Amino acid sequence: MQFTKLKALILLLLLCDNAMGQDKSLTQNKLTNKEVKKGYQLLFDGETSNGWRSVSKTTFPNQGWEIINGELRVLPAAKNSHVANGGDIVTQRKFKYFDLTLDYKIAPGGNSGLKYFVTNEKGASLGLEFQILDDLLNEDAKAGVNGNHTSASLYDMITAKKAKAKELAAGNWNNIRLIVYPNKRIVHYLNGKIVVDYRKGSPEFTALIAKSKYSKIPNFVTNDEGYLLLQDHGSEISFRNIKIKELN
Repeated sequence: MQFTKLKALILLLLLCDNAMGQDKSLTQNKLTNKEVKKGYQLLFDGETSNGWRSVSKTTFPNQGWEIINGELRVLPAAKNSHVANGGDIVTQRKFKYFDLTLDYKIAPGGNSGLKYFVTNEKGASLGLEFQILDDLLNEDAKAGVNGNHTSASLYDMITAKKAKAKELAAGNWNNIRLIVYPNKRIVHYLNGKIVVDYRKGSPEFTALIAKSKYSKIPNFVTNDEGYLLLQDHGSEISFRNIKIKELN
């Protein structure tokens, strides 16, 4: 009798766990009523590549990326290859001032990034980068200056201060938020905590460019608007819940 009750309890727990998982999946890539009222839009609907294209074409990559289980996923490059197999993707349109949020899950040892103010002209995709990296296993975390290649940093310019961000290890979902204000203030968030805060175009920002890998690029990010870019760096990474609100 006791054994029968135990089996019934285990079955009930499994059913509840499965139901909770299904309920959670139904909330992914959806806007809440509150978000709709605030003016947010989805940049990924969980089912199609609508709104995105290859950096070098007008269409979405036919390899290297997949949409599965409500995730926009970069497939890992072939073994022993460091060549991106699908290439970066960019939004179909440019953005100026905005509040962007997304979830990402990067594979152990992975490297990726979210670029903004991307010009995407003549085959180049120059822009500022919200670094996404497995700091523990990827050697790029040790490059740069004082950690400015680590995850959530303004790549090669400002090191993310993540002590309070509760960053989860590779293989888990983390949330990032990027706000570009009309007054040129730009803020990186990781799991709800501010990790980078600067003002684009300020003397301090100009000095950072002069010390970075971008120092010899004429008029680097002097543009007021640009595309958003998700990197294919040859590492497996998934994105979901990509939402944006334009500011004015």
